[in-house]
Parts: sequence; C-alpha cells; structure tokens
Amino acid sequence: MSIDGVGMPDSWQRLWAPHRLDYLRGENRPLEGNDSQCPFCRIPSLDDVNGLIVFRGTHSFVVMNLYPYNPGHLLICAYRHVPDLTDLSVDERSEIIELTAHAMTTIRKVSSPQGFNLGMNQGAISGAGVAEHIHQHVVPRWGGDANFMPIIGKTKVLPQLLSQTREEIAAAW
Repeated sequence: MSIDGVGMPDSWQRLWAPHRLDYLRGENRPLEGNDSQCPFCRIPSLDDVNGLIVFRGTHSFVVMNLYPYNPGHLLICAYRHVPDLTDLSVDERSEIIELTAHAMTTIRKVSSPQGFNLGMNQGAISGAGVAEHIHQHVVPRWGGDANFMPIIGKTKVLPQLLSQTREEIAAAW
C-alpha cells in the first residue's frame, strides 16, 4: 500500500479537518494566568481583517470564532481580561448584550438562520475553551445543520470560509 495521496479525497469522500487537532492540542489557548498569551487580549491589536474582527465597541468587540460550530459563529469579547460575568462593570455587561442583539439582527440579514444558540461558559469546568477571558457566543442555527458528520464523524463541515463570512457580516453591520 502506497502513502501517495494520503489525505486526498477518495471514493469514501473523506473530509479532513486538521485544524481541529491543532486547537485540541492547545493552539491559540492561553496558559492559565498568562494574559500575554490570551487570544482575546491579542486580537484587538490586529487590524480587523487579520483579527477577524467584525466590530469594535467601547468596552467590547465582535470577532469571528476561529473554530466555529456554524458559519457566522461570533464571539462578543470584553476588552478587559476578566473571567466572569460578575467581574464586568454594568457598562461592559450592557454593551455585550447590545452587541449580541445587534449580531443576531445582522446575521439574520446576511444568512437567514432559523434560530440561535447564545451562551457564556463560566469556568473551564463548564466547557469554556478560554476560561480566563469572558466572551459571549452567538451561533446561528438552521434546520438540519447538525447532520451525521459531527455526530458520527466528529467533523463539522462549514460551507463558507471565515474571511468571506467576516466580510459579509462586517459589511452588513
């Protein structure tokens, strides 16, 4: 058996998602207590296109999730490096909620989802991938968007590149 063509589509029509393994191994995850490695602290220093930033507010910003569950999966991140909702000021909490609502309105204009999952995982035990920096998930949902691939194949098929989704959402914002 030759290894030529390994990773290439064949009659099984395998879909490769090698970026997921990098994330699972710790890519872009901060070391606990090390603000300098926090992706949500670093992203605002980048330009909008390279940082996948859709909008910059006074207290928080909107960014594409680098490892999205669905096209248009956004994160609303506080600029301050704090882990918990109770650590935010009233103004920070208010802006995150306002940006979440605006994100839903914008995504509805761009891609007509049938629903949304919204959520903040507070603490690593709750499933937060970056537990040290609070962020709100905005995940658009469509009927049938969770087919056999994530359930059986543990692979999510996304029909659009992050850069294209970011461009569309930023233009509609």
